[in-house]
Amino acid sequence: MPAWHLRDYHDDDLDQAIEVWDQSRRADEDRVFPVSEVMAAAKAGQPAVVAVVGSEVVGMAVAQAHGKRGWILQVALASRWRERGIGSALLGELERRLRALGVRHISALLPAGAAGTKALENSGYQVRTDLAYYEKLEPSGTANTDVLAALGGRVLPEGLWDAMAGMEREKQVVERRLVLPLSEPTLADHYGVAPPKAVILFGPPGTGKTSFAKAVASRLGWPFVELFPSRLAADTNEGLATALRETFADLAELDSVLLFIDEVEEIAGERSGKAVDPGHGVTNELLKLIPVFREPDARLLACATNSVRSLDAAFLRPGRFDYVIPIGPPDPTARAAIWARYLGASARSVNLGQLVEASELFTPADIEFAARKGAQAAFEREIAQRQGLPATTEDYMTAIGDTRPSLTARAIQEFAEDIDEYSRL
Repeated sequence: MPAWHLRDYHDDDLDQAIEVWDQSRRADEDRVFPVSEVMAAAKAGQPAVVAVVGSEVVGMAVAQAHGKRGWILQVALASRWRERGIGSALLGELERRLRALGVRHISALLPAGAAGTKALENSGYQVRTDLAYYEKLEPSGTANTDVLAALGGRVLPEGLWDAMAGMEREKQVVERRLVLPLSEPTLADHYGVAPPKAVILFGPPGTGKTSFAKAVASRLGWPFVELFPSRLAADTNEGLATALRETFADLAELDSVLLFIDEVEEIAGERSGKAVDPGHGVTNELLKLIPVFREPDARLLACATNSVRSLDAAFLRPGRFDYVIPIGPPDPTARAAIWARYLGASARSVNLGQLVEASELFTPADIEFAARKGAQAAFEREIAQRQGLPATTEDYMTAIGDTRPSLTARAIQEFAEDIDEYSRL
């Protein structure tokens, strides 16, 4: 067998470390320290060691020091490298580093029979049967408010889901695939349904992808955090990849979160294959971060794109995203509902069918703009004439004529092609 050796954990080890973690835990095993917390500790400079054979990571151990007490957070071994003394060697190296930090009391908290228990026993650790472990999970609304504020996140008001007029087809898909499994996790588990952790929403600009993400967060009662790649790049001198790592590490501190990335093609576009491509490293970093984000409960990553065909193939691969959902332009029924929402009392005085037909290439955002423009024209006329006349069909038809639709026949055709090629429901 080839020789193995120990070295420091590096950020580039993340993908292999997660793979080793997956191999070392049973499917029904619930670790006290989730992988996101373990990786955050390693990134923060806590003692972290890997065992490698050549360039392959075959084992990893991470600890955390708190004054004179240290905690073993993880001991993980690749399945074919167990019972070779690697686990004990990893523990020995962690102990040496913890002692250098002044730690004199080292503890480990693992499920019975978990990977690493044998290494602990072989290294002189004793099982305490006289202790009881207590745990309390705070409600999601009590998430770390300082971290949430630093990330620019917020808890959205209730009712955003019901306020989304029209788009019933999309609402049904999103509710069945996302909302219900996440809001009823116990029932979903009973039927073997895994709650989704990541989803891509794609479609032409202005069709409501952001509104859907916010509505889901509102429905679940989870904090909503929107990540702006351009802002991240501007806020750091260390590069976008580093900024992404730091942001995801902060997100790990929240009890629950819906993370929304709009125009994700900016950081997950198709890679050129050239090492000098500046976007290559950013895309690689995001691909590494997604599995870590997926590990804890009460997490949903929602990425939106206007151009799903421009995303990197590895980004779209099953396993990273549970669903790829099209959010398309409103059909006549949806346009009627959207118009009715913005017309308000004026709906009684206009020909709704005429407005729906005239706004065929309009997105919900276009309809909102035209409705407000028509209402403004009626308001200004009333200010000038004081006749108490309601807004008319002509007011809104004029506004429709003055509004450039966001959609084109070609965009709709491309969207139909993308549905056939990329959607995964």
